[in-house]
Amino acid sequence: MTLNKLTLGDFTVYGLRDGFFYLDGGAMFGVVPKVLWEKMYMPDSLNRIKMSLNSLLIDTQEKLVLVETGIGENLKEKFARHYSIERKPGLLGELQQKGYSAGDINYVINTHLHFDHCGGNTYKNEQGRFVPTFPNAEYIIQKGEWEDALDPGSRDRPSYDINNFLPLKEHGQLKLVDGDSEVTEGVKVVLAEGHTSSHQCVKVESQGKVLFFMGDLIPASSHIHLPYVMSYDLYPVKTLENKEKFLQKAVRNRWIIAFNHDPEHFFGTISKTEGKFLFSPLNNPA
Repeated sequence: MTLNKLTLGDFTVYGLRDGFFYLDGGAMFGVVPKVLWEKMYMPDSLNRIKMSLNSLLIDTQEKLVLVETGIGENLKEKFARHYSIERKPGLLGELQQKGYSAGDINYVINTHLHFDHCGGNTYKNEQGRFVPTFPNAEYIIQKGEWEDALDPGSRDRPSYDINNFLPLKEHGQLKLVDGDSEVTEGVKVVLAEGHTSSHQCVKVESQGKVLFFMGDLIPASSHIHLPYVMSYDLYPVKTLENKEKFLQKAVRNRWIIAFNHDPEHFFGTISKTEGKFLFSPLNNPA
């Protein structure tokens, strides 16, 4: 069984899931032909594959940091049906199972502002207004991503919903950063362009141990191979460059890596053999 909790130096890191959704298999693997990627994911009758909506909860003993908020509950019925979204118990339910509540979170990090990464940032209250889900948290977003989300291009306009992020500013809970930035001691965001122009990953470090959350730079373990780049990426050549850069660092420095959309694995390690990067999952002991 895949590991969903680990100790990283003085920190405890939990893998949480807001649920699952289904995306077009061809879009998830770009130029890679179906005859190759279907060996890893068998598509349904609509050529879709099941992807996970993974988040991280980082307990530093001083602060609680949530990375990604999933797809959330702000969903129209047609939209939910199109992606066959499954959300039980959802992110808040998983937090509760771990003994935490929304009010306990100090920081929320969004790698970027596409609907499947920040949909749980907000919810609609009894008055019908969208308000922050995590009332005591500061939300950390790249300045460039914020600007792009407010005025997206025609290619990725459907990926943004202002109800997921504009209320953060209205309630004074938004912090925009420009490039690499420390969130709290041991947790920093790292600019990793490619999927969007200002996509960020998350580096967690304690007692010399490092965990690196890939976001949509490498959405799942199946995307470790360098050419496996999503068609959703706005700048695929930049994705390729950053994939190689951070995978090399992961191998050289023995990082643990974490994935955003892997339906089986939260955590793993990377090795390199005969010029190819290989993934090894961190599993619970038998």
